[in-house]
Amino acid sequence: MNSAVTLSSLVDSNNLKTLAGPILIIMILAMMVLPLPPFILDFLFTFNIAISIIVLMVSLYTRNALEFAVFPTILLITTLLRLSLNIASTRVVLLEGHTGPDAAGKVIEAFGHFLVGGNYAVGLVVFIILVVINFVVITKGAGRIAEVSARFTLDAMPGKQMAIDADLNAGLIGEDEARKRRADISQEADFYGSMDGASKFVRGDAIAGILIMLITIVGGLIVGVLQHDMEMSAAARNYTLLTIGDGLVGQIPALIISTAAGLVVSRVTTEEDLGEQVLSQLFQKPQVLMITASILGIMGLIPGMPNFVFLFIASLLGAMAYWQKKATTKQTPAPVVAEIPAIEKTDASWEDVTPIDTLGLEVGYRLISLVDKNQQGELLKRINSIRKKFAQEIGFLPPVVHIRDNLELRPNAYRITLKGSVVGQGESYSGMYLAINPGRVTMQLPGNPTTDPAFGLPAVWIESSLREQAQMHGYTVVDASTVVATHINHLIHMHASELLGRQELQKLLDHLSAQSPKLIEDLVPKLLPLSTVQKVLHNLLEESVHIRDMRSIIDVLTEHAARIQDANELTAVVRHALGRAIVEQYFPAGAELQVMSLHHELENILIQVMQTGDSQGSAGIEPGLAETLLKEARNAVQQQEKLGLPLVLLVPNAIRFLLAKFLRRALPQLCVLSHSEIPISRKIKITSIVGGNK
Repeated sequence: MNSAVTLSSLVDSNNLKTLAGPILIIMILAMMVLPLPPFILDFLFTFNIAISIIVLMVSLYTRNALEFAVFPTILLITTLLRLSLNIASTRVVLLEGHTGPDAAGKVIEAFGHFLVGGNYAVGLVVFIILVVINFVVITKGAGRIAEVSARFTLDAMPGKQMAIDADLNAGLIGEDEARKRRADISQEADFYGSMDGASKFVRGDAIAGILIMLITIVGGLIVGVLQHDMEMSAAARNYTLLTIGDGLVGQIPALIISTAAGLVVSRVTTEEDLGEQVLSQLFQKPQVLMITASILGIMGLIPGMPNFVFLFIASLLGAMAYWQKKATTKQTPAPVVAEIPAIEKTDASWEDVTPIDTLGLEVGYRLISLVDKNQQGELLKRINSIRKKFAQEIGFLPPVVHIRDNLELRPNAYRITLKGSVVGQGESYSGMYLAINPGRVTMQLPGNPTTDPAFGLPAVWIESSLREQAQMHGYTVVDASTVVATHINHLIHMHASELLGRQELQKLLDHLSAQSPKLIEDLVPKLLPLSTVQKVLHNLLEESVHIRDMRSIIDVLTEHAARIQDANELTAVVRHALGRAIVEQYFPAGAELQVMSLHHELENILIQVMQTGDSQGSAGIEPGLAETLLKEARNAVQQQEKLGLPLVLLVPNAIRFLLAKFLRRALPQLCVLSHSEIPISRKIKITSIVGGNK
């Protein structure tokens, strides 16, 4: 009873499946050592051909590569089987080749005589052609496809994993389905990686086949002539035919399996097998079949051509085209066809995420002519000139202004956007002129009253016939495109600090590095990160300080970065180095600096505020003091404006940053300078005192 149980367990199907692999490998390796009789060789060669055909058929009917995931292993096993058979058959050919053409079995004899007509020269040529096709064309192409597929599959794995996680989080799939999809992704990458390596075995097999054939022919001649006293011609005929038959019986299955490998790795995953794909995609369009039938029919009418063959195939293709067209006409649209566009519209993708333009201009439909090259629109040229002038004046190239029409706007309206937010808007009338009143006009003009969108001055839209009259009476007259261009120019100067992003800064540093590479290498990123340099430049631009002198800025940052890392403190050091250029923005060289100043009591209070807070004055200014300071600053600004002098406030170094930050929102036109920023050679005159009435 126990023996029966043991026997049943041994023949259990699961155990047999487990033992099948090791037994097969051991048998293949044993064939390389143990001599095999011709009958066994016939059986194994036939089995090899059968296996290759099975592999080809399976590859034709698989819908995706993972349905045949064991293929790389099968490729290796069949390659080993062919090599073992080559070794076994070579042994038999050398030992028994002198006895006749059937010495190595009927299969080799059949391939040596029937397939090549007993002509060993023809057999040699056919064998070489098969090896070349297998080695150079099919195997090399399949290996390249597998290599590229493996690379792209690995690159796509993170995105596929994210898609699975997104479907799982959205509740579209369950945990089991997500686990299965992840395993499929990993298995797909392993498959193409294995195919890339397995293809090298096939290429090696082709090379080995050539070498084995040459060795067998030479060895057969030596054995036949020297050991069996055969004539050279008889020995050459016997051993060469046997060797050619042996090579063909191995290379034909190799070619079949290589073709199967190419089919598997070159397939695009669908729900159809290869036959269904070919029929549905290659012969689906009746117009293609009809054109091909017409060309073949014309060729079939040419004298000297095989007319029957051409006309027969042309008739066959024409009939297929007629049948396809008739079937297409009878088909009614399925309900699912109408639903496809709706499904596509609801599917979200990364293509729906569009980057926001840093600078944008949206225009109503009546202003399209201003930005249309075909209509000689001047606004594009003006915007390019504005960007060029900005780069020359400020020190970096601003982003491109992206222009688009917006039907939601009024016909003559436009708006300017910065990072998706509207920072300016107005109206412009193509064909008309804007007459701006600078404050000294001598008469009122008929037209549409408005305000200048850039500076808020009173203005009026007038007809072109009134242009010269308006200029004679003191108006500043500009055309429609200049109105928009001036507005853009004003806004990009106001928001210069926001326009200097990481990309613009990196391009600026690259431009400077091309001239002085060592200058940039010593600073970024050795001493300061790019973000700190960007913050320093932002601080300068926020207070209308140009950064044209980047060489001096980089030199100062490099000098002080070892002991100062705070961006605001570094800004103060840079401003000190740029003092002469900053002052010349408001006062010409050699002119006396007529500036406003703080009352000494107010200075002391603000210094105490700075001492109680941090370096940025985060303690803030007490509300009552803030109100008084703002009121006194406005009064001083008004007095300075009446004098026609630049709006410059001179304060001690310790409180310059605090005051500039506090007054920037209420009095953006006011410039706050520190004593250290004034060159020693310049003379200072105090024209008004902020807080002097207290």
